[in-house]
Amino acid sequence: MAAPRLEINYCTQCRWLLRAAWYAQELLTTFEQELGEVALVPGTGGVFRIALDGELLWDRKERGFPELPVLKRLVRDRVAPDRALGHTDRAATPTD
Repeated sequence: MAAPRLEINYCTQCRWLLRAAWYAQELLTTFEQELGEVALVPGTGGVFRIALDGELLWDRKERGFPELPVLKRLVRDRVAPDRALGHTDRAATPTD
């Protein structure tokens, strides 16, 4: 089975390439063994969508830009559900 392909579709008119590249770098660093590819796909019209093997994980038009820990958890839940994300997981857990 092929390793998952993550696709970040970003708006060139909005100059969101650096944001897309930053997300890609962070996800490739975190999931270097689990992801087979991260593709940056130029688009227009304010698009910023993130999909994993064709499944839409995030759409900026619906939810704004994702916080990195949230995005990492979304990807982790699909590619390595048993894996802990360290401080990223701890940040999501409410404290007393």
